Amino acid sequence: MVDKHNKGHVLITVATGELSSSEADRAGLVPTHAYALLDVKEVLGKRLCLLKNPWSHLRWKGRFSEHDTKNWTPELKEALRYDPRNAQMFDNGVFWIDYDSLLHFFSVIYLNWNPEMFKYTYCLHQTWKAGLGPVKDLYNIGENPQFCLDLKSAGCAVWVLLTRHIVDRDDFAENKEFIAVIVYKNDGNKVYIPTDPEPYIDGVRINSPHYLCKIVVPPGGTTRYTLVVSQYEKSHTIYYTLRAYATCPFTLSYIQNVFKYKHEIKNGEWTSETCGGCGNNPQTYHKNPVYQVSLQSSSDDNHLLVDLKGPKQFYVGFEVVTVTVNNSSSPGYFSRKSSGAFRSGFTILELRNVPAGTYNVIPSTFSPGQKGPFFLTFQASCPIKVCRLK
Repeated sequence: MVDKHNKGHVLITVATGELSSSEADRAGLVPTHAYALLDVKEVLGKRLCLLKNPWSHLRWKGRFSEHDTKNWTPELKEALRYDPRNAQMFDNGVFWIDYDSLLHFFSVIYLNWNPEMFKYTYCLHQTWKAGLGPVKDLYNIGENPQFCLDLKSAGCAVWVLLTRHIVDRDDFAENKEFIAVIVYKNDGNKVYIPTDPEPYIDGVRINSPHYLCKIVVPPGGTTRYTLVVSQYEKSHTIYYTLRAYATCPFTLSYIQNVFKYKHEIKNGEWTSETCGGCGNNPQTYHKNPVYQVSLQSSSDDNHLLVDLKGPKQFYVGFEVVTVTVNNSSSPGYFSRKSSGAFRSGFTILELRNVPAGTYNVIPSTFSPGQKGPFFLTFQASCPIKVCRLK
């Protein structure tokens, strides 16, 4: 604080928390009130802050106040060029307070950094339409705006600022849009399940127009991140700016949707004849529905996205089994893949660099005998053909 304040890099304010009336009277402080920090010093072994009550009256009554006769030594008064007697003549709301007392009576220190400290900065202006994606992103964030932050070196710091544009007076007065930026160590790739992988930096959704996130990258640390814009109970289209400030070169880019082709199964159902459960039940697993998807391409670098939605009370998942492929030597070739841990009501699997061919998809609930509807959606970077085998 001393170093950056003296260099003019930071504007500092502090705020009190809840104080009882008697405590506030004894301390000379206003509960839940902001104060400006005019100066910060470390002299003669003392750490002191010069604060100003914006009311221009009502001052601190504790240690190093103008009425403190114990701590103001002649040497300290000379070092700070401060005369408590003169200060007693006029209450202008300005007072010295020691740092330990500040930490005890104040609940927040706000550090407002000068953006010019950061040599590298870049911003993107975007729109997030109200009807795009689920209202709550508790299960699926695949349709949330996502960005790749690619740092060109480690051992640096990055501040990411999300600013929601206020478009009218009522929006400002009754702001009900809660926003945040979630940071993932996912190598700049898209994230679909909020907890897979676990967020590197998660945050509380707030209804302030601004949300600020700090990423400190140690030497040798991760340099590619996925940034996800999150909004609690999205009901309106929002316009926003995402800006990054860094101490090292970087790129910030929107993660584009590569899936141009889509096929939805809206009438899927696990019936008494087809509710076979997961692979842990070999006697019944073969009863599950089977859908076949063919990638209509000659390429080996196709992308396929499959998602399954079912009743929330069921844990659902699926397997993808290779039937035939054009090139079994392709790095993306596999014989069988799973959507992973069975999840409540929703799961999704992205397959990258898949060779052209035919694949079977087997949706199931974790336990056999669970009857209910499901939706199965296929998205691909190439034309696809989907049919049901059984």
